[in-house]
Amino acid sequence: MDAKIRLGISASLLGLSVLNQGKYQGDRFLKDTLGRFVDYVPVCPEEDCGLEDVSESLRLEGQVGALRLMDPKTGEDYTKRVERWARHKVEELDGEDLCGFVLKSRSPITGMERVHVHGDDGNRSKDGVGLFASILMDRFPTMPVEEDGRLHDPGLRENFIERIFVFKRWREMLGNGKKIGRLVDFHTRHKLLILSHSPKHYTSLGRLVAGAKGMAPQELYGQYLSLLMEAIHLKATTKKHTNVLHHLMGYFKKDLSRNEKQEMLELIDQYHKGGLPLIVPLTLMNHYVRKYDQPYLKQQVYLDPHPVELKLRNHA
Repeated sequence: MDAKIRLGISASLLGLSVLNQGKYQGDRFLKDTLGRFVDYVPVCPEEDCGLEDVSESLRLEGQVGALRLMDPKTGEDYTKRVERWARHKVEELDGEDLCGFVLKSRSPITGMERVHVHGDDGNRSKDGVGLFASILMDRFPTMPVEEDGRLHDPGLRENFIERIFVFKRWREMLGNGKKIGRLVDFHTRHKLLILSHSPKHYTSLGRLVAGAKGMAPQELYGQYLSLLMEAIHLKATTKKHTNVLHHLMGYFKKDLSRNEKQEMLELIDQYHKGGLPLIVPLTLMNHYVRKYDQPYLKQQVYLDPHPVELKLRNHA
């Protein structure tokens, strides 16, 4: 890639917010591990909106579709203040070339999902979305967005990081202009990655690219990105990965010796049964790609979708 990924983030997750008051130094994975590969753009709604003194008591009240950001201690309504700031902020962020955003979970301002809502009937639910999070996701519907709590799950963490790297490659491709040939090349390189997430989208995207010459570039690129990010957001399961691994083996029909083929099949089977992490059969597969000089597979993003230092495919 030409440059580091630019990633929006709730400032508190980096330990930068004055609201932390020394109590929280930030998320170690986001700061120390992922931070080596991204440039963060911190955002702190509470500070920007002047809510430092009341931030801990704020909560969502009402019902979905008509939520209010309230301070129950004073009865003051901060909804309009935060929404006005949020709409201005997302337009400002549009110029930051962001490839994703990490939000602070459970917050009535930045929570992405399952935020507590205090109903007018006295009941409490977890149906809410933070005010800034809602406006951010509406403004950037295809951009990967996740929250810190969900990133503790290895599968969700891998999925999010895979998506931000795909989004970065997409942005770099767009930087060279909307040419059909560049889209075909992008799609070709991402085919097996897409297949590992959704065979259905793999087929739909293939048909879209095949009919590209009959579409206006704006419509073509818009539809492709929407389908692509929808596909990558779906979970890449063990079953789907196993399917891709067998698909990869098909390119070595004339190359692998009987022993090499048997070894590869055994590793795929052990991975499928949960005995090995994905990195094991993929490491051998990458070895065969280099050994037998497979030009098509050399360009497949699936074999190297993100930095190996992140160890995202090391969990069984």
